[in-house]
Amino acid sequence: MATYKKRGAKKSISKAENQEQQVESTTAEVFETLDVSASKTEAFVAKYQNVILTLIGVVSAFVLGYMAYDAYVQAPQREQAVSDLNQAQYYFNLANSSEDNQTLYNLAINGGQGKYGFLDIIENYSGTPAAELATYSTGMAYLNLKEYEKAITYLSDFSADDIMLSALANGATGDAYAALNQPDQALKFYKAAIDASDNSFTSPKYLFKAGMISAELNKKSEALAYFKRIEIDFPEAQEANQIQIQIGRLEVQ
Repeated sequence: MATYKKRGAKKSISKAENQEQQVESTTAEVFETLDVSASKTEAFVAKYQNVILTLIGVVSAFVLGYMAYDAYVQAPQREQAVSDLNQAQYYFNLANSSEDNQTLYNLAINGGQGKYGFLDIIENYSGTPAAELATYSTGMAYLNLKEYEKAITYLSDFSADDIMLSALANGATGDAYAALNQPDQALKFYKAAIDASDNSFTSPKYLFKAGMISAELNKKSEALAYFKRIEIDFPEAQEANQIQIQIGRLEVQ
């Protein structure tokens, strides 16, 4: 029994030693592989050092150049664009509150007295927020001048993150198509105006117009849905004052 235990102990020690040797061997192989990889990396870097440094320099120059361009070119340009827009918008606002507004709308669009109009701002400050607002205002000015196709062109080019302006632009485009006697297109843009923003100012206005156009197109159920939404969701809106008449008119048909 004593002899058996000694042999067993020797075998256990031998096995542990073998495992330890295997671990040491594996570890050595790993470090040897890492050393080889590091040597290859160092060789690659040494071989292409000039190319790498050139690429880093180009990227750095691009980033610094863009920052300088934004600070010294784009920022002043945006400020000047806003300044020029204010003058054109001044004429536009005067036109909205004036009975004899044709001259004022044209001044807003084309400029006057050495000042930029909306078209100049769109051309000279493309890509700026001022140019986007000028595009919207140009479309609205042409709509008020009853130049509906031009209104559609500029309003369709307008895009903004402001959901209220998006709703107004789509609604105004619908108005232009309605004036051109294209009710299907008008309804399409009234729907877009409704979807753009759910609020008590634009929603009842374009729900009512969508309902009227739908009724004109003999889409009775669709028209009723628009009118009833005003009745339920916007009972305080001005359009709600006429809604019972419109609903009653459709229900007796």
